[in-house]
Amino acid sequence: MSTTILVLGAGTGGIITARELCKKVCNDGEINPVRIIVFEKEKKNVFAPSLLWLMVGKRKPEQVYRNTSKVAGNGVEVVLGEIEKVNPQEKIVTVNGKEYKGDYMVISLGVEQVTEHDLDKYGYDFYTLNGATGINEQLKNFKGGRIAVLISSLPFKCPAAPYEAAMLIESFIRKKGLSNKTEISLYTPEPAPMPVAGKDLGNAVTTMLREKGINYFPQHQLTVAAENTLTFISTGGSNVAEFDLLAYTPKHQCPKVIKETALIGKSGWIEVDRNTMETNFQDVYAIGDITFISLEMGKPLPKAGVFTHYQAEVVAHNIAKKIEGKIPDKTFDGKGQCFLEMGSGKAGYAGGNFYGSPLPLVKMKTPGYKWHWAKVLFEKYWFFKYF
Repeated sequence: MSTTILVLGAGTGGIITARELCKKVCNDGEINPVRIIVFEKEKKNVFAPSLLWLMVGKRKPEQVYRNTSKVAGNGVEVVLGEIEKVNPQEKIVTVNGKEYKGDYMVISLGVEQVTEHDLDKYGYDFYTLNGATGINEQLKNFKGGRIAVLISSLPFKCPAAPYEAAMLIESFIRKKGLSNKTEISLYTPEPAPMPVAGKDLGNAVTTMLREKGINYFPQHQLTVAAENTLTFISTGGSNVAEFDLLAYTPKHQCPKVIKETALIGKSGWIEVDRNTMETNFQDVYAIGDITFISLEMGKPLPKAGVFTHYQAEVVAHNIAKKIEGKIPDKTFDGKGQCFLEMGSGKAGYAGGNFYGSPLPLVKMKTPGYKWHWAKVLFEKYWFFKYF
């Protein structure tokens, strides 16, 4: 009797889940064959961390993605198309009008990006291939003026990305000799950079911004966007900021196809067991940005690729154990790390235990060139291993 595993999404989590599972249980059609099917709507599989380099001309568009179809092979099938319906109780997914039924389901659909306040009319979303490319085109022709990096709403994935974006843009402007003609500002609703990671990391990032001459405006919630202006509500009341070039993060929300199911908790996301990533449906798991995991401090675990990666490994291991008739014995421990690009070929590196009690235990190492090159090597490793 065969076993079918449905993997929803071919981002970081979906790819790692499928590949790790196949290494453990694919058996080339023997007595109990295992079928692993990955569903993905995007034909271009973008490596999101590389978008920041694309934004400042360090990469070309074709260098930051591969064809999703290349995920297939070695026991993994790929179905390209829009997921139209998800039935977690029966473990059925409908794609392109066809139903697929599984014995296990792993949901790794990430976030749905939504543009609010007509921001796409006035600026560029650097979380997308087209948006990052658009910023690069604008920067190449930039002659000086006001550049705004905007976090439009919370939560958003990759908590370091907007801060990296501001510092990479500053480095680009400085190399063009336009520093004395340019003002760069970062606006965010957050009280500090990456607040879940703690005050020490937040203070370190704030210092980096200040040393680069980047204006930092925390606790600024966007209320209105217009051509060349942004209106905020802040601790000081309502205020207006002007810009000539705008780079922004979009609103992040749970994908509609999942919102329509009973998987969603009060948070508006899929709430899972924080150790096993199990949902409230048997043999249905959710990993990555689509999940909500409450930390002891009362805030949710940040939406970051590193957590998705480790969660995928846990889920793949435990499903394999179940298929083999054994007891699942692996847990996600809340540990994670990230690079922080600073421009000029340097980067920081921070990591720790986000399940720490009573607060996450996160530390940042001394920034330097080696961390930038470590991130470059990771990009190469990703494409080499999975494509």
